[in-house]
Amino acid sequence: MKIVDEFKEFAMRGNVIDLAIGVIMGAAFAPIVSTLVENIIMPPIGYMLAGIDFSSLAVGIPTPTDPVLIKYGVFLNALIKFLITAFAIFLLVKAINRMQKPKSATAPAPTQTELYLKEIRDLLASKK
Repeated sequence: MKIVDEFKEFAMRGNVIDLAIGVIMGAAFAPIVSTLVENIIMPPIGYMLAGIDFSSLAVGIPTPTDPVLIKYGVFLNALIKFLITAFAIFLLVKAINRMQKPKSATAPAPTQTELYLKEIRDLLASKK
């Protein structure tokens, strides 16, 4: 039973649940970003660059049978998708942090050692 209790304690930590929610939201968000990049962002960029379609950009390496293609355009699309996703998640986290209530800025109570040191300081100052 001890392992079950330890696992329950581990799984119910706030960070683990937050991570699980983040993974699920990221998986749900991926098709949206993919569509946004491929169908809305990349066509105007390709148009501005003289009609270049990034997904078709490649460098061929000749071989005796068939050429091997290094498709760097697909990589550029993936890089742009990543940057847009990272920026969107940044904005989401920033909005969530703004909605949370600010923590009170009260100072913690002084420790017993600090109280003793203040008394000693006051006694030394009064003897001058």
